[in-house]
Amino acid sequence: MSADSLAGCHAVVTGGGRGIGLAVARRLAAEGAVLTLVGRDRARLDEAARSLPASAACRVLACDVGEAAQVARAFESIAQAGRGLAILVNNAGIGHSARLADTDDATIDALLATNLAGTMRCTRAALPLLMGAAHGRVVNIASTAGLVGYPYVAAYCAAKHGVVGFTRALALELAKSPVTVNAVCPGSTDTDIAREAVANIRARTGRDEADALGALAARNPQRRLVTPGEVAETVRWLCLPSSASVNGQAIAVDGGEVAG
Repeated sequence: MSADSLAGCHAVVTGGGRGIGLAVARRLAAEGAVLTLVGRDRARLDEAARSLPASAACRVLACDVGEAAQVARAFESIAQAGRGLAILVNNAGIGHSARLADTDDATIDALLATNLAGTMRCTRAALPLLMGAAHGRVVNIASTAGLVGYPYVAAYCAAKHGVVGFTRALALELAKSPVTVNAVCPGSTDTDIAREAVANIRARTGRDEADALGALAARNPQRRLVTPGEVAETVRWLCLPSSASVNGQAIAVDGGEVAG
């Protein structure tokens, strides 16, 4: 890779079938990256791959990152494909909104398994491949919920705080290697998770959809939702070889929400 190009480098994007993951895939494809999209829904991954530019080289793998055995099989397949690996974007995640008292064990386990353990397992499985790259990159999609607390999402906040802590610790562990590890922390973003949050606000408060969406956007000082493309652009920058000195960071993409 040159300092301003990702042409020919192999990038794995988890949760690549929609939302931020798909936006990241499109942005990296525009830079000439070779892609492997990972996610639970094979049909959605196939549709995502078809939406990429015709020139994009893309493979898809069905895998639930919350399941250790599936992660092991997926990365064994990636290794056997012989493409090498330069970039891992850990984007796969799930959300849930409820009072902690109303959050059952199965929900807590699922949030931690996908959002935190899935990120750690995918990274661990990818590291032997990433170490062979001239400029290896791990980018974890966390959240502003990994930097501050919000009511009604305690388990989600705990998982995303864990992702940020994992990012910082692993960045130091690998600092003398070619691999950097960073997190991107979007504020409320125009994705399915945001739409689920709007539905939860409506259910709790009785507000109409516009008011509920406004309440979500009001967290952002710019009074809007972040776009997946804005998050993807930050990911692209972190993946560039010229970003080698950016390591162990948790970069908020939130219109200034956590600046205070």
